[in-house]
Amino acid sequence: MTTWDPDQYLRYADQRTRPLYELLGRVPVLPAAPTVLDIGCGPGNSTAVLRERWPDADLTGVDNSAEMLAAARAEGEPTAAYLLADAAAYDPSPAAPDLIASNATLQWIPDHLALLPRWAGALRPGGVIALQVPGNFDAPSHTLLAELRRSPRWRSALGADRTRAGVPEPDAYLRALLAAGCTADVWETTYLTVLQGQDPVLEWTKGTALRPVLGLLTDPAQRADFLAEYAALLREAYPAGEGGTVFPFRRIFAVGVRR
Repeated sequence: MTTWDPDQYLRYADQRTRPLYELLGRVPVLPAAPTVLDIGCGPGNSTAVLRERWPDADLTGVDNSAEMLAAARAEGEPTAAYLLADAAAYDPSPAAPDLIASNATLQWIPDHLALLPRWAGALRPGGVIALQVPGNFDAPSHTLLAELRRSPRWRSALGADRTRAGVPEPDAYLRALLAAGCTADVWETTYLTVLQGQDPVLEWTKGTALRPVLGLLTDPAQRADFLAEYAALLREAYPAGEGGTVFPFRRIFAVGVRR
């Protein structure tokens, strides 16, 4: 299982949370005190946004990382309930939610479109699924990492990425939501995020895409060597400018309302 670092993830909390605000802006009106599930809540930054939007919600965060849930309970959104569970196996139907929100989680679950009928069936009539996922898996941040893992020096230690994240194209989410008995609103945005500091794209990936690699490289010297090689590749792909390092980041959004 991938080990998550809440502090590293939250180094770019504002940039990671901004897409959620834009996603929730397309959610239709919910009941005054809705039941809301935050599936893949991480350290609770997304849960806090949901509480801000629906102050009286019966709000539960679901995540498979005990480290992330500890951070969520302590600092993310302490008034919410939290559940340690795997999003791929979790059954939301007992909660009868008005809203199932998922912020940058489903990319870690293979064949996650198959979850949408289960989630839609768990909703109350008029309930909503709102999700956003990264759509940048063909970007240098990911392709360079995959190539480095397969290189002669690192192949034996790291091999192929068995936990590689990935998503289908937006139209697949549209079709899946329609087939699950929902209306569907699907779109994409590419953010030209400007990152500051030394090797900022490396620091960004340390919170997400690099987590499986860091879990395998337990020897400090090996880890340092790998990060140095990867950082050099990223500096070439994402050169720093006067205002910082521009990091294009594509996101895919989908909102489905149960008919």
